Amino acid sequence: MVTRPMSDLELAEAAARGDETAFAAIVRAHADAVYGHALRFFGQPQTAEDATQEVFIKVFRTIGTFDGRARLGTWLYRVTRNVCLDMLRAGRRVPQPVDPVTLEPLPAADFSDDVAFSSALEQAMTALAPEDRDALGAVTLFGLSYQEASSALGIPVGTVKSRVFRARRILASLLIPAEGGADRGLPQGM
Repeated sequence: MVTRPMSDLELAEAAARGDETAFAAIVRAHADAVYGHALRFFGQPQTAEDATQEVFIKVFRTIGTFDGRARLGTWLYRVTRNVCLDMLRAGRRVPQPVDPVTLEPLPAADFSDDVAFSSALEQAMTALAPEDRDALGAVTLFGLSYQEASSALGIPVGTVKSRVFRARRILASLLIPAEGGADRGLPQGM
């Protein structure tokens, strides 16, 4: 018997009824995006892991409030953003500020190494203003449309677009070698 995969709404409804398998499927499908947002918010892997755990504890407790009017990814983005902001307000974690002027650019030869590039990207992300990082994360990590990101962030669509554009421009200036090296560019979707 072939069964079709459950939709996000069906998974959420099943998880709300106590189906641990459905909840685990939600976690598997969205953990990378939640962790990525928290890592970009705080700039510290351990803090991002703590935030990710807090997000899924909150999701477990409140999954019954998900009504399906927005995509599950949009709802999870809001939960993730709120948990990160709550952690910050509580003084439990503080984002690590990075001065973009002091960022060490990678030598051109290192741009062929995906691990080095990923590390450079994470470091460069911390140089973005929080509101730009938020908008970029909503669109690229959670895959929200500009309209969905606008709704989740409570700002106009045009503001989301300008913040994403500004973030991409800053990342490109930090990550693309200025002198004759190989042009690595940004990853797909960034």
